[in-house]
Amino acid sequence: MSIDLPKPIANYFSADKVGGEAFARCFAPDAVVKDEGHTYHGLNEIKRWKAQVSTKFAYTSEPVASETKDATTIVTSRLTGNFPGSPVDLRYFFRLEGDKIASLEIIP
Repeated sequence: MSIDLPKPIANYFSADKVGGEAFARCFAPDAVVKDEGHTYHGLNEIKRWKAQVSTKFAYTSEPVASETKDATTIVTSRLTGNFPGSPVDLRYFFRLEGDKIASLEIIP
C-alpha cells in the first residue's frame, strides 16, 4: 500500500532502510526521539539509537496509514523482522519543523 506522507516523514522511512548519515539528516539538530521507554536528545544520541536498533534486529517498516491531528502526523507502520512478536504495527507520532523532524515518539 502506498500512502502520501509529508516529505520529511517519507524521507525518514526511506532512510530507515539505510541508516547512518541519511537517517540523521531527517532530524532537526535539537530533535527528540522517544522509543521503548528511552528518550534521545539531539543528533548524536539519535544516531546511537538508530545504530543500536539496526545491529540488534533486522527489520522492514512499511507505512500503512497516516493521519494529521493538530501539528502531529501519526503514521501506522507494519514492522516485520527477526524480533520477538514480529510482525507488529507501531504508531509513529511526528512533529515537524520545516523540512526536518523535530520530535518522534514510537508507540506499539
